[in-house]
Amino acid sequence: MVVSLSMVERAEHVESLEGLLSRHRVVALLGARQTGKTTLARILAARRGDPSTIFDLEDPRTVARLAEPMMALEGLTGLVVLDEIQHQPDLFPVLRVLADRKRRATRFLVLGSASPDLLIKSSETLAGRIAHYELPGFTLGEVGVSRLGKLWLRGGFPRSFLARTEVESLEWRDNFVRTFLERDIPVLGLRIAGATLRRFWSMLAHAHGQIWNSSEFARAFGAADTTVRRYLDLLTSAFVVRQLLPWFENLGKRQVKSPRIYLADSGLLHNLLGIRSSEDLEVHPKVGASWEGFGLQQVVARLKAEPAECFFWRTHSGAELDLLVIRGRRRIGFEFKRTDSPSVTPSMRSALADLHLDRLDVIHAGRETFPLGQRIRAVALRRLLEDVKPL
Repeated sequence: MVVSLSMVERAEHVESLEGLLSRHRVVALLGARQTGKTTLARILAARRGDPSTIFDLEDPRTVARLAEPMMALEGLTGLVVLDEIQHQPDLFPVLRVLADRKRRATRFLVLGSASPDLLIKSSETLAGRIAHYELPGFTLGEVGVSRLGKLWLRGGFPRSFLARTEVESLEWRDNFVRTFLERDIPVLGLRIAGATLRRFWSMLAHAHGQIWNSSEFARAFGAADTTVRRYLDLLTSAFVVRQLLPWFENLGKRQVKSPRIYLADSGLLHNLLGIRSSEDLEVHPKVGASWEGFGLQQVVARLKAEPAECFFWRTHSGAELDLLVIRGRRRIGFEFKRTDSPSVTPSMRSALADLHLDRLDVIHAGRETFPLGQRIRAVALRRLLEDVKPL
């Protein structure tokens, strides 16, 4: 029997969206394809007491209904959901007019598989009228620590994680990659050969957790630095790659100023690396980098940190910090070590002092959380939900 997505509780996301809809007339629910945006929208619509209307913009019948969008939308009340808005970005000017109506309780929830930067018309047309919310895949807080290994191997895409067998999970991820390259990229208006982008994506998988080197990628593709950078930004805007930006300030030290690159989902990373089982993963050269990226993703989700609050830090002399989270005056550092016996390093002490951290947590693969020194502790990833609180 196939496990239903509804069996995984996503209550926090529903509550966050309800709060945004109470304050904004238009809310954009964004995230990679197949992260559960449509399911979440339907749950949200069912919980509301007012009428709801859902438009699937991939359905030709819906497209026909919206041939005259103002006529189709202006009389609706309650919650109006526009799913896969990137197919019809011309709806944004209509939403601006409808959002500005007085004494109307109608709320619009638009679902999209591209960032606001890529859906630029939403930012330009609905400036000051739209709130954005990014939906990730499943996290430890949603599936439970007992499923940590399964979540790491399969990733957080609901259909991959909930597949009946490893073979079905692998097949789903293979199909996702192919569909993304063949169908989704052209929809976003980008003319890049699927084979070229797949090769680039695979190279990124082998560089997972490393500092971005545009010259190295440009040489491999025989292209300009600006071209490969465009590929990187494209995959980032489609939520399948994470660029962790560097933090730098005047510390009297030369600091790295290029982003660190992670594939956003560990399951997709493993497919692109040819990892098909837990046994494959354990002996793969990228197992440490995979675990680091997975741990980083879980920490960011647990803290409820925004992308603009997350950085890494590295100096040319070798001192570094895997993750720096800054909110207001608070600064929290994280290191990720796939070991059950982490220890304090000179690099950690340098980061603690130079960055004026409130604390530094070393996320490790063991089972216990324990102090390592003043303002430094070792936190077991499996105890993350207990020992690390949201900001």
